[in-house]
Amino acid sequence: MTPVPVAIGPVDSPLLAEAVTRGGGHVTSLDQAHALVWDAGTEGFPASLPASVHWVQLFSAGVEEWFAAGVIARHPDVVWTSAAGAFSATVTEHALTLLLAGVRSLPDQITATTWRQQEFFGRVGTLRGACVGILGAGGIGRALVPMLTAVGATVVAVNRSGTPVPGAEVTLPASRADEMWDRIDHVVIAAPATADTRHLVGAPELGRLGPASWVVNVARGSLVDTDALVAALRDGAIGGAGLDVTDPEPLPDGHPLWSLPNAIVTPHCSNPPAVRPPAFADHVATNVARFAAGEPLIARIDPAAGY
Repeated sequence: MTPVPVAIGPVDSPLLAEAVTRGGGHVTSLDQAHALVWDAGTEGFPASLPASVHWVQLFSAGVEEWFAAGVIARHPDVVWTSAAGAFSATVTEHALTLLLAGVRSLPDQITATTWRQQEFFGRVGTLRGACVGILGAGGIGRALVPMLTAVGATVVAVNRSGTPVPGAEVTLPASRADEMWDRIDHVVIAAPATADTRHLVGAPELGRLGPASWVVNVARGSLVDTDALVAALRDGAIGGAGLDVTDPEPLPDGHPLWSLPNAIVTPHCSNPPAVRPPAFADHVATNVARFAAGEPLIARIDPAAGY
């Protein structure tokens, strides 16, 4: 089989070059390429692509900026793929950490300066026997399911199509997501950010959770109505929130989420820069091999859906 000609931009990358070769391709110039692996944001992306380029692989899992900049719309004949799923392992780890920290009342215990055993006996919970909703069961959600079931939780998964998620007790299509809220004890948000998912979780949804429920968001801040979340946290309507993403982001100094005792905020660090390159390289190698074989590509972007 002739190696697939693949360009890498905006600068040369030995790691990605090795990934392209591993996948059955060879690195070439853009004007000779059938595919482009783009290792940066929209700035500097070519204004036009050669007719020979049929596929572009993007570095990010979230692709809002690419739609906002109109880049994808300018190239309707090109197949675009994101890095969705490439970073699932590290983001999933973070999501589980936030959920367990909340349920086990770790923030208060870590900051305690006196022995409060009897108080914490009544506040430390468990995921064993709990039902966790995963709102957006794509790569991250699917990777989270076995972690949750391993500690004795059950899972209600929501994805776009309703295609059953392995390990989930129930899988619902996005059109029936409303059915999830009365079934679950906690929720992890891992859905893409689109116009349709803005404030997907607001006062009505939070009101259907309980005073021990934790909301974890490792997707995008826009999926949660921040004002409604702050109100629910202040009123004790929910147990707490573990947020790696916020709206606005960065979260301004002095924002209520910084000082609420039942909010854990991490600065969008579930996928730190040090772990991204090797994970992305593996993703590239897999997709190059699929492209060479004429197989469906992983994380193909749907221009109509916006992700």
